[in-house]
Amino acid sequence: MRKRLTVAALAAGCLALPGGVALAATPSTDTTVVKGLDDPWHVQFTGRNTALVAENFSGEVSRVNIKTGAVRTLISDLTGVASVTEWDRHIYAVLGGGAPPESGAPAPPPSKYAPTSVIRANLDGSGVKVIANLEKYELKNNPDGQVQFVKGQPVDALSNPFDILATRQGLLVTDGGANDVLKVNPKTGKVSTFFVPPTITTGACAGAENNPGTVGCDAVPTGITVENGSVYVSALGSHVPGAGRVYELSRDGEVQRVYGSLTEPTGVDVTTDSTLYISHVTYGAPAGEGPPPPGFDPATVGRITKIAPNGARTYAQVTMPIDLELHRGDLYATSWSVAGAFFGAKGRGEIVRVNPLTFK
Repeated sequence: MRKRLTVAALAAGCLALPGGVALAATPSTDTTVVKGLDDPWHVQFTGRNTALVAENFSGEVSRVNIKTGAVRTLISDLTGVASVTEWDRHIYAVLGGGAPPESGAPAPPPSKYAPTSVIRANLDGSGVKVIANLEKYELKNNPDGQVQFVKGQPVDALSNPFDILATRQGLLVTDGGANDVLKVNPKTGKVSTFFVPPTITTGACAGAENNPGTVGCDAVPTGITVENGSVYVSALGSHVPGAGRVYELSRDGEVQRVYGSLTEPTGVDVTTDSTLYISHVTYGAPAGEGPPPPGFDPATVGRITKIAPNGARTYAQVTMPIDLELHRGDLYATSWSVAGAFFGAKGRGEIVRVNPLTFK
């Protein structure tokens, strides 16, 4: 039930496949606009046809063109890069803290940039500079107030940033390890706390084991977006089915509305009419540890939930979508987002345009 259950650990437990498994094609109902990516965790559009992509498996930030399919690497050696955003003629990216050893996820190669760093670079990828380290902030401030160490050893990962978004207030970062949303000044690197989601103590989370002194499921912030004057944050709700949340917040981080009964949401975006789209990277994965049953098709793993303004919910099957983004009236999603790390399928990641008719 701990807050440290991030996507890397989640996928390691749910998507382990024996070597040599064939990875099927993207469902024909959706349109693949970019191929050849190494675990695209997050995408952010920067122009009519261009977007930045954080490629977690290769540790690269790339600029892609959804019209031509071209991919241009801008920054390398960003081990564990989780998300990327653009602001004031600079690129900002955040590096995750990695999955805990017990997750079974492969260890990333060493990098000159420390895990949990926020980095800034020029638009062409030059001039990379670390402006903040979120684990240092967690150690000093511990916004959720939970026990960090027992007998001198960390209870779990202290920080594991997952998404970053440039806003008028600064850079907002969801930290699934620290269990909070942080604000980072893009110029000075000063870090402050924006939002700490409450521990979930209802339903299957009632009485759940947690850190010493804490009972219930941690929310585990994942995706973040801004629309209609509000900030929206998705949260895993640990592994518990239905415990996932999307929090609608004011610009000051106050809760305005909570969308519940979600399972392990990882990304969120919102239209101007307040229609929500939420990604679930491991939806439909076989339960338990070990290889899946014979004949299992990994292309069937993953789903996107659509919540209309009246609350009605419909769903579309998209293969392993960690992130999604609305752009010029269309919905785009990352696909095969963990194919490299867990299937050894380098270059299998994609960006797809989701067919609206597939929501049922």
